[in-house]
Amino acid sequence: GELRLTEPDGTEALFAISGGFMEVGPERTIILADSAERPAEIDVERARTARERADARVTGRLDTPDLDVVRAQAAYRRAVNRLEIAGVQDR
Repeated sequence: GELRLTEPDGTEALFAISGGFMEVGPERTIILADSAERPAEIDVERARTARERADARVTGRLDTPDLDVVRAQAAYRRAVNRLEIAGVQDR
């Protein structure tokens, strides 16, 4: 998903995150994510390729007899999230 942090000085930082846990307490929030990328760190071409590959798996265009549909759907959502955070609007 999208993580938007507000620093004490008021500046915001945006991240594409996936997986992990979040703990919310009265004085702080702890986020342990499997991955976190700032928009400038996202490899847009790699994310596009991952999205296309996952879409082909989910829609049956790739002949994958042992397809894990849930995993393919998660890969698709991760790729789309990365592209959205990177500011890429193509579909």
